[in-house]
Amino acid sequence: MLSKILSFAGIFTLSVVAHAQQVLIPAPPQLAATGYLLLDADTGEVLVEHNADEQLPPASLTKMMTSYIVTNELEHGRLGEQDLVNVSVKAWKMGGSKMFVREGTQVPVMDLLRGVIIQSGNDASVALAEHIAGGEDAFADVMNQSARLLGMNNTHFVNSTGWPAEGHLTTARDLALLAKAIIEDHPQYYPLYAEKYFEYNEINQPNRNRLLFRDATVDGLKTGHTEAAGYCLVASAKRNNMRLISVVMGTKTESSRAAETQKLLAYGFRYFENATLYSAGAELESAPVWYGKSDRVALSVDEDVIMTIPRGSRDNIEANLTVAETLKAPIAKGDELGQLILTLNGETLATLPVVASHEVEQAGLFARLIDAIKLFIASLLS
Repeated sequence: MLSKILSFAGIFTLSVVAHAQQVLIPAPPQLAATGYLLLDADTGEVLVEHNADEQLPPASLTKMMTSYIVTNELEHGRLGEQDLVNVSVKAWKMGGSKMFVREGTQVPVMDLLRGVIIQSGNDASVALAEHIAGGEDAFADVMNQSARLLGMNNTHFVNSTGWPAEGHLTTARDLALLAKAIIEDHPQYYPLYAEKYFEYNEINQPNRNRLLFRDATVDGLKTGHTEAAGYCLVASAKRNNMRLISVVMGTKTESSRAAETQKLLAYGFRYFENATLYSAGAELESAPVWYGKSDRVALSVDEDVIMTIPRGSRDNIEANLTVAETLKAPIAKGDELGQLILTLNGETLATLPVVASHEVEQAGLFARLIDAIKLFIASLLS
C-alpha cells in the first residue's frame, strides 16, 4: 500500500519507498557470436543484447517465418492439416537439409510442416511456399508483409528456406519477436518445435536443436547454418513462471551455438524473475473528490503489472503515484486520473496510467455549493 502523502503546487503525490539492501548482479556473459539477444517472452523485457539490430544472414532460421505463416493459415481455416501438397521439381531438387520428398508426389501439410520445423527441410519449405502462394517469390512477399506486421522492421526475406541470397537479412531482435509470435499466436502448434525426431519416407532424422536433448525446459525453436551466417540458434525455455527466448547468431561451430545459448539462458533464469507488482482493480490509494456524492475515489491500475526484475529486488522498487489535486465529480469508473511511476535504483521501470476504481456521481446543488466555497477559501489561503 502506498503510504506517504506529499502536497505541492496543485499536485498531490502518494509514494512509498522500501528500504532494502541493493541487489547486485554480474555483467551479462560475453558470447562468441556475432549478435545475440535474450528476451522475456511474457513481458517483452530485453535482458541481454549485443549487436541485436545488425542485419545478418539468418540461414534456416528463415524457416521460422515459413512455419509461422503455415500455422497462421491453418488456424484461420485457409489450409487443412491433411491437405495434400504437390511436390514440384524445384522443391525436389533443393539442396542442403532435406525431408526427402519425391517429385510428383502429394504430401500432407502436417508432414511438410514437421519436415520444416524438425528436419529443416528446404524441399518441404519450397513445397509449402508454392502451395500457399503459387510460387516462392510470391511467398517471400507474404513473409515480408508478415514481418512488418510483427514489427520486424530490419528484416527482408527473399526465399522460404534461408538459402543464401543477396538482401536476405534479419536481426537478433527481429528473430526474437518472431519467436515470441510463434509461441503466443499459434500455441496449438508450438509443441511441434519440441519434437526430437521425425520420420518420413523411412528416413528418421533428429531435431538439430541439441538443447532439446540436454535440457528438459527447452522446447524450441530452430537452428540455422550457412557459411555466411555461421551457426545460429533461436531457443526458448520455460522454468516455473518464466519463459525466456534466446537468439544466438554467427557462432563458429554447431556445439558452440548450443553452449553459448546455454550461457544466455542460465544467466537469465539465475538473475531475473517475473513479479506481479500490482493486480488490476486492486486499490492503490484513494484521492479526494469535489462536488461528488462520495468525497473520495479509489485509485487502481486497469491491468496486472507484471515486470521482469533482478531477482530479489522487488523490495527496492519505488512507486510514485501522482494525481491532480482537484478531482471533480462526476467521475466514471476507468477514467484516467493520474500516473504511477516505478523506479529501481534511480532508473524508471514503467510509467502507468492510474484509473478510478469506481464511479463517483455528482452531488446535489447544495453540496456542490459548499464545496465551491471550500475551494475558494483554500485558493485564497494558498
